[in-house]
Amino acid sequence: MKLFKKENDTVQILCFPDEEVEKGEYLAIEDFKTGKTVLVQVLDVQFVNLPGLLEDLLRNETVESQVFGDDIDPLKLECQINLLKDARLLIGKIRCLVDGDRVKFNVSWIPSRVYSRIYKVKPQRLCEILGLGSGRPIVIGEFGEGAELKVNAEDFDGRLTIIMGRKGTGKSHLAKILLLGLVDHGAPCLVFDVNGEYVGLGLNSDGNPNVYSEKIRVLRPGENFKVTFRSAGRHAISNILIHVLLTPETSVREFFRIWNILEKAGRLSLREFRRMVEIDRDMHENVREALLSRIDSLERTGFFTDYEDEAGRLEEVFREVEEGGAIIVDLSRLTPLERRIVVEFTLGKLVELLRCWRLRAVFLFAEEAHLYLRETYWEDIVTRMRHIGLFTFFITNQPDSIKDEIYRQADSIFLFNFVNEHDLNTIARVARIDGETVKSIAQSLQPYHCMTIGHVTRDLPLIVKVRSLNVKTMGETRSFFTSMGRRLETLEVAHNV
Repeated sequence: MKLFKKENDTVQILCFPDEEVEKGEYLAIEDFKTGKTVLVQVLDVQFVNLPGLLEDLLRNETVESQVFGDDIDPLKLECQINLLKDARLLIGKIRCLVDGDRVKFNVSWIPSRVYSRIYKVKPQRLCEILGLGSGRPIVIGEFGEGAELKVNAEDFDGRLTIIMGRKGTGKSHLAKILLLGLVDHGAPCLVFDVNGEYVGLGLNSDGNPNVYSEKIRVLRPGENFKVTFRSAGRHAISNILIHVLLTPETSVREFFRIWNILEKAGRLSLREFRRMVEIDRDMHENVREALLSRIDSLERTGFFTDYEDEAGRLEEVFREVEEGGAIIVDLSRLTPLERRIVVEFTLGKLVELLRCWRLRAVFLFAEEAHLYLRETYWEDIVTRMRHIGLFTFFITNQPDSIKDEIYRQADSIFLFNFVNEHDLNTIARVARIDGETVKSIAQSLQPYHCMTIGHVTRDLPLIVKVRSLNVKTMGETRSFFTSMGRRLETLEVAHNV
């Protein structure tokens, strides 16, 4: 391989067919006069456009279609000509400069064409240069020649991470790997599980309990996750009324006037609230109807109860996982309104516990957050809440559902396959690398392969094949024909018996 051309941070490298290089791989351009090395990531592989090549190819095609017989090549030039016809041109981006033990990301130096050699960078060497996996390692998969890619759990601490890709590419699978990796290192985690994909993490794929069975706590609102008005508190109920149930200001004032009366009397409950609203003769009829409709909505969720023995306290549940574990809030059986009520309460209570240091920190995994998080929470989570100890992972297949302001504050992005031009433009506009890299590599990623961008890999994009998990992931798409085939096989076995 030989260095051919450089424009800004883009380089072109000549190589022959026997020098196999794939898109996304890293090459080192080592200048042996200065000892400096430039790392280049390959974005595209093209044929070299030699002068007269098109005419020569057309001439050969014409001759081959009309003339038959033995080829005569007395000077043995054909093999050399064929080699030139198949010569490749590698288009790459300069990522960093390695000078001894120092790594510089703003590269203005250019290596020599004459006194440099170009070779593939071994994955182990790349990990050493970047210092990956040197702290509390989480193995997320393999890259290069089967080498493990380990990221540091510390790189998610106090930071915002986004995982995105098309349906079925493996983004939720990677989220589970990161979640269990954080649990292994003693981190408390909370998951808003929209599709019921995380509830089986405490089981092996064969259904038997695994090492995480005691560290995974599944909460199902309306079943083993209920709260009373008293334990919910004024702040959480106020947020639900205003932001979820869209209660008018006048009705909210009346609601908390009754709240104060019942709280002083020690009779704060849904049943007593309904009774007070119904018998209050001084209340305007429109306000009465507004409050009764909101009480009906709260009762229908099954999430609020009047019985203390049925209710749980979120801080007690978090105490069970404060040394490492995950609370899975299963939202899969709830209506959109119920989902938003539960999330509003949980986040409000979580912030309250973090502020008063009853919790040190929590890693939040939000699957398809646009389905249940209100607009103002997006900005809160990435600005104010991260300062009080709430560190978020957003997992989505809709890049345009996330605001540009959030992308710009994202510390790390795990990008799976996208082919839609609009999605790619959305990501390229705000990602921490150039848009050319995003568009070139994201379209060619295979299922369960992703490109890591940002702080987690020291701002060097790496392509990784996500490893498998021996847990009951519950995230597979149900298929009719596969299920029917298994059923027929079962019936055939039973018939033969």
